Amino acid sequence: MQARAPARQAEKVSAVETDRTPVRGRSERRDAEFTEYLAARQAALLRTAYLVCGDRHQAEDVLQTALAKLYLSWDKVRDRGAVDAYVRRILVNETTSAWRRPWHRREQATERLPETAAHHDTYDDGGSAALWDVVRSLPPKARAVVVLRYYEQLSEAETAETLGVSKGTVKSQSSRAMALLRERTPAHLHPREEER
Repeated sequence: MQARAPARQAEKVSAVETDRTPVRGRSERRDAEFTEYLAARQAALLRTAYLVCGDRHQAEDVLQTALAKLYLSWDKVRDRGAVDAYVRRILVNETTSAWRRPWHRREQATERLPETAAHHDTYDDGGSAALWDVVRSLPPKARAVVVLRYYEQLSEAETAETLGVSKGTVKSQSSRAMALLRERTPAHLHPREEER
């Protein structure tokens, strides 16, 4: 009887090891797919997060949270073509949650910034920075609609799905946002001004 006990234990160990092998292989494949996705899309997603948030540091935090949530549910995302839409939805939801937090309301803007190295995105030619300052002055929901509709070039239906609202809400938010942008845009940035 004693001779059989070690054999049974050896069988159990080998069964456990073989059960883990496919999991390890699946995990490695998932990690490789996720890493490949990050390499291809992380910079674009950071730009989108920045445009939705209006703050580089908050955009990095929101994107990190969104990517962590994406990683945890990577195996559940069946349509790999919809991953960007899924991440954008998380970005908007996380940004909205951040705006609602009490500490966000207690922050105070200052006239003087601390000494830091300036960071300029390569896609900004200088004129667009002033325009994005105007976009950042929009209310959070309107800003999210503008970024998704006009920067990300999503359709009204895709924007509505990303924000979890109706298509009509996207249309009305977009209309109000564009009206506010027309009012708030300085004359030197107005397209008609460039034609003169």
